[in-house]
Amino acid sequence: MLGEFLSTISYHYKEGNVNWPMGIYISLVHILAFIGIPTMFKCSSETLMWAFLCWPISGIGITVGAHRLWSHRSYEASFPVRFFLMLCNSMANQGSLFHWSRDHRVHHKFSETDADPHNATRGFFFAHMGWLFVKKHPDVVKAGREMDFSDLMEDWCVVIQKKLDPWFALYMCYVMPAQVAAHFWGEDFWNAFFVAGALRYCVVLHFTWLVNSAAHLYGDHPYDVQSYPSENPFVSWCAIGEGWHNWHHKYPFDYAASEFGVSSQFNPSKLIIDLMASTGLVWGRKRGTAAWLMGRARRDRDRANGVEVTTLTRPSKKAD
Repeated sequence: MLGEFLSTISYHYKEGNVNWPMGIYISLVHILAFIGIPTMFKCSSETLMWAFLCWPISGIGITVGAHRLWSHRSYEASFPVRFFLMLCNSMANQGSLFHWSRDHRVHHKFSETDADPHNATRGFFFAHMGWLFVKKHPDVVKAGREMDFSDLMEDWCVVIQKKLDPWFALYMCYVMPAQVAAHFWGEDFWNAFFVAGALRYCVVLHFTWLVNSAAHLYGDHPYDVQSYPSENPFVSWCAIGEGWHNWHHKYPFDYAASEFGVSSQFNPSKLIIDLMASTGLVWGRKRGTAAWLMGRARRDRDRANGVEVTTLTRPSKKAD
């Protein structure tokens, strides 16, 4: 991975494509996270538990919020839920809801092409984090300008967060967790800053990036053998339910982002949405199971009638 990183950066440096501001920022993120590793041994058990809890809290801001609600509109949510998810998303600090959702919609429409922001055919590192170190491909920029995102700007939670970006997100990501630890159990502010803030943030970033890299390159393809996205249980554990990616790219409107329920597939994000639905806070949950069952029934019928069912192979990867 280091060799891929160096070759990628070297190539884009020569081409003048390096995104210097983002490259410097991501480098600082990792430097602060490395400081947090030895700092863990100075922290109280309460702070370590708080840092661990900040993983799913910030994570649902991405999975339940930016991804399933705002990017795919796979369910509808009341204002209190949307506001809470906006706060969690700010804590995750992965760009504003508007920019995250915009790039994700482009990714789905043009998956594994030059218009895909993190095109997995360009290799694991590029799909994981390399795409952030370089300027966007012109096709990505073009797609982002031509697609309609007006629905996002009609949501007050999206608008206010976008206006406060990046300062509010930086506060929620780094400072707020440290303030909580210092106020409620007397932890040293900077110890909590580096552990519950910086280290946790960097880990969650990589967990999210695994959806773009590992879940597009490694795993099973039971629903669409032609596509790169795969069913990856490890990624689902890291990204609290987002690793059932072959299903998700086949049925992106499905609020569960997986075929089965939480008893069969690790998917805390689905459970959270279901719990909120039981109280009436969310509604209109969309599912792709009917379409899948109809397709499977049709294939079974064709086989029973002696009709050849063609199994396609995935396209080969192209070089970076």
